[in-house]
Amino acid sequence: MNLKNARLSNRLRVLRAERDLTQEDLARAVGVTRQTIIAIEKGDYDPSMRLGMQLARYFGKSADEVFALE
Repeated sequence: MNLKNARLSNRLRVLRAERDLTQEDLARAVGVTRQTIIAIEKGDYDPSMRLGMQLARYFGKSADEVFALE
């Protein structure tokens, strides 16, 4: 795999749906804006390691259960 061109995918939308959370709910829980959650879900923004870990922890998952390099 060429890591330089790898895309970071995520399962945030699915995990939010499982808990019936809005993007705003999740954003508030981890201390970011709704626009940040939108951008991460769309793949337009790669979160920092800290934010990625916060998101994973919020859902009780490991980072690799939420994010994957494709």
